[in-house]
Amino acid sequence: MTATRHIAILGGGTIGCGWAVMFAAAGHRTVVIDPDPAVAGRLAETWAIAVPVLDRLGRHTAGAAAPTLVATCADLPFAPDLVQEALPERMALKRVALADLEAAIPADTIIATSSSGLSVSDLQQEMVHPERMVLGHPCNPPYLMPTVEICAGDRTGPDVLGKVAAFYDSLGKVVLTVRREAPGHLVNRLQAALWREAVHIASEGIASVQDVERAVTDGLGARWAVVGPTTIFHLAGGPAGLPKFLDDLGDDVERWWASLSTPSLNDRTRAILIEGMAAVAAGRSPADIGAERDRVMLDLLDCLRTNKDPNS
Repeated sequence: MTATRHIAILGGGTIGCGWAVMFAAAGHRTVVIDPDPAVAGRLAETWAIAVPVLDRLGRHTAGAAAPTLVATCADLPFAPDLVQEALPERMALKRVALADLEAAIPADTIIATSSSGLSVSDLQQEMVHPERMVLGHPCNPPYLMPTVEICAGDRTGPDVLGKVAAFYDSLGKVVLTVRREAPGHLVNRLQAALWREAVHIASEGIASVQDVERAVTDGLGARWAVVGPTTIFHLAGGPAGLPKFLDDLGDDVERWWASLSTPSLNDRTRAILIEGMAAVAAGRSPADIGAERDRVMLDLLDCLRTNKDPNS
């Protein structure tokens, strides 16, 4: 898989276009499959935004061709080595599209789904060649964020996970292996757990949406860019590490856990979140915020690459 040169992206949404420009910039011949002619403009815009980012990351091959667009699987100009499925998160839609795809590609072409939380095993149920299907879920945008999650389904072939891991690794990705299927996989489960409590805090008036955001970006995120949540408590235990922290504060942590809640995204809560987000945005559009995210993330990634312990 590390020599893959022909890649198809099934679906030209935000994630699909993000994947496409990353693969294409790395020198792979890349085609997006989507019947919507508006995708051509989205793809060109994403290419224009992503190329400077990939230049900065050292992931733009000189002379790399931009990805192109075709309307259907039957229009593919080549037999792909890999298909990255990036359709909306609807099982029925994915199953129909996968049936069309399988009829148009070789039996040994690997299909990696970008699904945010659906089960690979469920996606495999109606496939002719389920052994080819694997999870390949990125963080958004795929051309910037380092991680990709991989996971096998019940019927995934024994060598497929290793092949996609090697390919994503060749693109500079940090490959996270999910050992057992779970809704939301790994990153989204962690993200959802924190947001659940963030929503609870805002909806109960414990703190504003704006201060919740700051608590994460200024209080938690700065450390999380360097060490993970268990390591933070390991360090909190001083020279004795995690065992001492658990002895000293384990009971308190369990008390905090017991007080966490499961809020409902009802009309009242949605209104609180929307009003709070307006205060956070302070007149900036989502595109403005996204551009700031990308700019700062590049600086952060540069810093982490420069200072990262090679033994960590």
